[in-house]
Amino acid sequence: MSVTFAVIDASVGETPAESNLRRELDAEVVVYKASEGEFPPSVSASDWRFDGVVVSGSQTSAYDDRDWIHELTEWIRRVHRADVPTVGICWGHQFLAQALGGRVVDMGEYELGYERIVRLGDDRLFEGLPERFTSFETHSDRVAELPPGAATLARNGFGVQAFRIGSSYGIQFHPEYDRETAVWVTEGKDLPDERKRSVLDGITDESVEAARASRQIFENFRRLAERHQPVRRADPIPPRTR
Repeated sequence: MSVTFAVIDASVGETPAESNLRRELDAEVVVYKASEGEFPPSVSASDWRFDGVVVSGSQTSAYDDRDWIHELTEWIRRVHRADVPTVGICWGHQFLAQALGGRVVDMGEYELGYERIVRLGDDRLFEGLPERFTSFETHSDRVAELPPGAATLARNGFGVQAFRIGSSYGIQFHPEYDRETAVWVTEGKDLPDERKRSVLDGITDESVEAARASRQIFENFRRLAERHQPVRRADPIPPRTR
C-alpha cells in the first residue's frame, strides 16, 4: 500500500525543510508552504487524500500573532479530531501542543547541537530506538504544559522532547537533519561566535552517525499511517492563551 503525506512547511523563506523531509519520508509527499498561505484541503473535503500529516520546523514562534498560524491552528484541530496520524517536528511539536490545548513559552536560552534524549515507554513511533539516543536540536521555545490527556514519550534536561495525544505526535528534535543542515542552521544563529564555534566543533562524523538512528522515526510513522484505522473525534479542543 502506498502512503501519501501532506507536509506543512512552516519555515520562512528558502530553507532545507522540504528537501530534508522529502528525503526521509518513504511516501508520496505533497508540500504546502503554510508560512506563505498554502494549506491542504479540509479533512472533510472530497479531494482529501492524505494518510498522514507532517508539520515542519519554523523560525517563528508557535505563539506569534500571524494570520497563517491562526489559520493553520484551526486546520490542524480538524485533522486531529478526524484522527489523522500527524507528527510535528520542533516548531511543529510546539505548534501541535499549543493548538491542542497546551502551552508554549520562551526558554530564555537555546538548545543547539547534537543532544542526548531519553525515550520513555514503548510507543510505536520510537520502535527500534535505544532508550537513550542522539539527535540535533535547535530551539529557544519549549512546551511548558502538554495538552490535556497527552503523554510524554521522551525528555532531556530541556524538558519534553516528544509527546502523543491520540494519533498526533510532537517531537522537539530534528531527525531529518543531515550534516549540511546542522551547519547551515548553526551558522545562521544570532549567537556569540564562541557559542556557534562550540556547536560547529560538535558536528563530527561520530555525532552525525549517532544521530542517524533517530531517523527510524520516519519509517515508524509511515508504518503507523499505513496501518491506521481512523476514529472520528467530536470533542472540542480547549482554547489556550500564552
